[in-house]
Amino acid sequence: MASDRPRHFSMIRGFHLADFFTLANAGCGVGAIFCAMNYAAGGSVVQFHVATVLIVGALVFDVFDGRIARWRQKHSALGRELDSLADVISFGVAPAALAFAAGMRGGWDWVVLVYFVCCGVSRLARFNVTAADLSDTAGKVAYFEGTPIPTSVVLVLVLDFIAWKWGFASGLPGGAWTFGPWQLHPLVLLFALSGTLMISKTLRIPKL
Repeated sequence: MASDRPRHFSMIRGFHLADFFTLANAGCGVGAIFCAMNYAAGGSVVQFHVATVLIVGALVFDVFDGRIARWRQKHSALGRELDSLADVISFGVAPAALAFAAGMRGGWDWVVLVYFVCCGVSRLARFNVTAADLSDTAGKVAYFEGTPIPTSVVLVLVLDFIAWKWGFASGLPGGAWTFGPWQLHPLVLLFALSGTLMISKTLRIPKL
């Protein structure tokens, strides 16, 4: 008598080559967060630079996982979910952690950085549910609605340049403003802008 139980989903058998590149993306993001925490705890600025390199490495893996999937014509729901989760870590949480490590620790900074990460999460969720509608006959998405979350690498490079050129010992460029009980560093507004562009409905970015 055949069993009515659904077949067990094997995660290992469900993995494709591209998925391992996606996991490498996530690994780089986690490593970057650890480096940011070390730097915030009083570590060397080298930790900050290593975190930047890891996030750039995550971007490289993110580019290659998509190309490998298209080359091998191996797409799966598991791979799509893995990609979104890895991107949240590497291009959402990791840049926010670096910003905090750099000195954006005022109350309003926290609000902006949380907003930035939430925008990234929302951006990825929207892409997942609309990708089928935006795809062409070959299954490729023609354009992004809002800026892709990996564009946050630009913010990371800006912070790393400041760390290399001046360091953060004397504070962040632009100083700090006080509104009510909390401080806000003007530099954190770049994260607010990045998050807002991610969730934009009217901004369309061609997908290369």
